[in-house]
Amino acid sequence: MLTNNKNVLNWVDEMVALTKPDKVVWIDGSDEQMEALKAEAVSTGEMEVLNAEKLPGCYLHRTLPNDVARVEGRTFICSRKEEDCGPTNNWWDPKEAYATLSKLYDGVMKGRTMYVIPYSMGPIGSKFSKVGVEVTDSIYVVMNMDIMTRMGAKAFENLGDESNDFVRGLHSKADIDENNRYICHFPEDNTIWSINSAYGGNVLLGKKCFALRIASYQGKNEGWMAEHMLILGIENPEGEVRYICAAFPSACGKTNLAMLIPPEIYRKKGYKVWCVGDDIAWLRIGEDGRLWAINPENGFFGVAPGTNEKSNPNALASTRKNTIFTNVAHNLSDNTVWWEGLDKNPPANAIDWMGNKWDYTDGSKGAHPNSRFTAPAENCPCISKEFNSPNGVPISAIVFGGRRAKTAPLVYQSFDWNHGVFVGSIMASETTAAASGAVGVVRRDPMAMLPFCGYHMGDYFKHWIEMGKKLGDKAPKIFNVNWFRTDDEGHFIWPGFGDNMRVLMWILERCEGKADAVKTQIGYQPKAEDINVEGLDIDVETVKGLLNVDKELWTEETEGIGEFYKKFGDRLPEELKDELAELKIRLK
Repeated sequence: MLTNNKNVLNWVDEMVALTKPDKVVWIDGSDEQMEALKAEAVSTGEMEVLNAEKLPGCYLHRTLPNDVARVEGRTFICSRKEEDCGPTNNWWDPKEAYATLSKLYDGVMKGRTMYVIPYSMGPIGSKFSKVGVEVTDSIYVVMNMDIMTRMGAKAFENLGDESNDFVRGLHSKADIDENNRYICHFPEDNTIWSINSAYGGNVLLGKKCFALRIASYQGKNEGWMAEHMLILGIENPEGEVRYICAAFPSACGKTNLAMLIPPEIYRKKGYKVWCVGDDIAWLRIGEDGRLWAINPENGFFGVAPGTNEKSNPNALASTRKNTIFTNVAHNLSDNTVWWEGLDKNPPANAIDWMGNKWDYTDGSKGAHPNSRFTAPAENCPCISKEFNSPNGVPISAIVFGGRRAKTAPLVYQSFDWNHGVFVGSIMASETTAAASGAVGVVRRDPMAMLPFCGYHMGDYFKHWIEMGKKLGDKAPKIFNVNWFRTDDEGHFIWPGFGDNMRVLMWILERCEGKADAVKTQIGYQPKAEDINVEGLDIDVETVKGLLNVDKELWTEETEGIGEFYKKFGDRLPEELKDELAELKIRLK
């Protein structure tokens, strides 16, 4: 045993009695134990070892074709009262959920080994951090949790022998039966149960399940925030670093921004960008009254397709060693991996993500569109030296963004904190051709938390407003960006990628009181000449167009916001109703 904590030991005993494994192995996090488990996974075919020279310590794994992504329709919040779950989550009565799932788990690990994984979300010894214990019958889960969390005996240091404050995660791949696949969260019980999946997003219970759904509920009760946000630092030539948190829905370039490489005009002057986190931020008010953030994760669970030397060289570099690749193509010529968008040279001798011989000339995909890499954060060339800081980093600005062709301008700043909460609550993206269904449909995704908020979203907005009251004048300034404005032919006007730093520089100058702004109906905006476009094929007139606020489009937008807000009924904070009413007045 790795702990004397009776709460942990009793719970593990209960899970053993329920699932009836042949053997129980406690994961201590030692190199010897991990090497033995990897060897076992290779011997059973669960993992394939890749080229030791080109990809040292890297493995390839495939999931079944019916198990390749998060399943929002099978993901439940099992709060004791249905109204606490809210209209944007699937609710299941916890008594019914436990009863139904217990039958599925009964004896499910007969003939298998149960692995008991203690892990810390956040640095060991940090007051920000939280402990979880996941029991699973999957070596793939153990190997991924080793990369994504601080896993092993040391995780129990934060818990001690008496505390009951740990998240209980039960996972079994069972039969990978999609009709009996459930990912259930019991916020009042600090519990997550996942069954019949082996795909990372559904089974690495430290990630979205704990670090967002359960942690958002904990944060509401304990006075902190768990957010679906990247954390990056911009270092100026004098060596001072300012930190930004940013939230974007999927397909809006979040990981690329987190690992941004400064444009040459900034690089030459000595500016640097540091990645603290690419996906999740836990935010607390520090002793100095400011908002401080940690990345609770220890690795990146990134989407492979589209990651390449141009789009995100830092992410690609992160995958060069000790990485697990899931559902990508296997290049048999040199025992490496390939995916769409990696380069323009698909391998001639390859196996596709389903394990079949692959001929790229027939138009089929070698990698699944949601194929993944699980890479240690320490591999990232731009990882921040504050990555393991127990206190985290102080946040100057919070940035929201979505994918809008015409409505949202390149950048604007909220008038104040409550208006910033309003700006985050109305975040939206338009569907692209890649998403199923009609193109251009507006999908609201408040704070990019729609699939990840573990309780009623109206209460979540209220929590944001209360955090603002506590922060007072030390609150970060809140902004909205849109890299995706298009011209009449549908081409993007703004270059994006590393050049997004040009907008972040104005944002940081605003935070420091060094930049001017123009007051518009929707917020404060830069003067066009205050966005540095040196070296770009863009002039001040183009920037003016990118900053244009179309009153008609925004008037239409207020109607959509009003419809969306109706969902939350009397749980919608009055402050947000007032913000919407004031926006309508300003637009008139």
